[in-house]
Amino acid sequence: MLNAAISLLLVGGSARAALQVDLTSASSIKKAASDVAYDLMGYYSGNLSGQIPGILPGPPPVGEYYWWEGGALWGTMLDYWHYTGDATYNDVTKQALLFQTGPPQNAYMPRNYTISLGNDDQGFWGMSAMLAAELNFPNPPEDQPQWLELAQAVFNTQAAPDRHDDTCGGGLRWQIPISNIGYDYKNSIANGIFFNLGARLARYTQNNTYAEWAEKTWDWVAGVGMMDDEINVYDGGHVGVNCTDIFKAQFSYNAGVFMQGAAFMYDYTTGEDQKRWGDRVQRLVTRTLEIFFDTGPMIEVSCELEDRISCKTDMLAFKGFLHRWMASTAQLAPFTHDSIMNALKNSTAYAVKACSGGDNGRQCGFRWTTGEYDGLTGAGQEMNVVAALSVLLVDLEKSSITGPYTNTTGGTSQGNPFAGTTPDPSYGKGEVTNGDRVGAGILTAVVLTSLIGALVWMSLGAGESGAAPVKRRGDTRFGKLRQGI
Repeated sequence: MLNAAISLLLVGGSARAALQVDLTSASSIKKAASDVAYDLMGYYSGNLSGQIPGILPGPPPVGEYYWWEGGALWGTMLDYWHYTGDATYNDVTKQALLFQTGPPQNAYMPRNYTISLGNDDQGFWGMSAMLAAELNFPNPPEDQPQWLELAQAVFNTQAAPDRHDDTCGGGLRWQIPISNIGYDYKNSIANGIFFNLGARLARYTQNNTYAEWAEKTWDWVAGVGMMDDEINVYDGGHVGVNCTDIFKAQFSYNAGVFMQGAAFMYDYTTGEDQKRWGDRVQRLVTRTLEIFFDTGPMIEVSCELEDRISCKTDMLAFKGFLHRWMASTAQLAPFTHDSIMNALKNSTAYAVKACSGGDNGRQCGFRWTTGEYDGLTGAGQEMNVVAALSVLLVDLEKSSITGPYTNTTGGTSQGNPFAGTTPDPSYGKGEVTNGDRVGAGILTAVVLTSLIGALVWMSLGAGESGAAPVKRRGDTRFGKLRQGI
């Protein structure tokens, strides 16, 4: 049933209305999405005097959120604007996306965050810049880097030889600095974002070099075993064993980033190539629905367990990414439309029932399966529901919502194919020595040893009170390193 009725909660003797929405009404969806977007932006203070534009409170121990999640937030708000037409947060979004570019290279590698920078972190900001170009989001002033240019800069830095080495036969490492825990790990999300950006840049610019990179990346991911014959997308593997220790956890954003990228490749290609990409899109959609929407509402299956939530802060935002990227897929590959949109509508009907907590009575929880608020509130949970509500307008407002633009169909963002290719002299990795490699391996081993104890403790139920485990350095990343156990 797609109509989420009004409900009332009695707290402290006063009546409070939970999130109210009729999922068959565009105006009702816009009102509900506006309410949740308002609550989401309550987590953001970067537009206030003395604060840092672009980022959510953090990183730990200062706040819960790492730098990358700011990039994800602005992608969510770009789609919110696109689907609802509400420009309330456009100025804040533009300020945020431009403040974190990391001049002079302007490739989303700001100096304050390079010590903990991963290819996936940088890539999330790049995807948001790419989305701004595709949606014809108001362009920056002429003396500022442009949306397309920023996406190209991220792609070019990741396509550079210093990012792609021969370990495991190619591919991007998870982390960029040698000293980072996880530098010895190659994973699906870093390579999936690179693939996704390549597909989208190819379509937007009609430059086939980007498509060649996308094709090469897909083939590598499949060849190394991060994507199997049934098109399950797994997390990653360590370079020290030639990526033969594939960690077979399935996170929704891995499936989603490849699905959307494949849809862009389908739309970009013709003939037999298009048929091949169409088959890949369909198989990804089918498998994603089987894994993550099996019971109706979306479930983050690798950490959202029946008896507890083991998701780290990062993982709590994945549901919104998948809803957004699947809706985009439905637009680019219309043969997937019915199965995708039916699943998203059903999932959203459950999602809004989880928005009945907090002081205002409509804060959103994480679980969508219980029909009620689970007490686990945060920016990621609000992002999830903003996304879930907004994308339903694809069907309800077909005449006013367009698919992503290209530079031949009305896209106005200006690019620079050489963006990001001039290195920032302050950001030097130096020559990789055997000592560096050994040091990175030791750091990862130390973390894994510590994590074994933590996971054993969690498996025994210690510390569980209906909330996520204690958050610490590497939220999502610690979860991804469990294959070493």
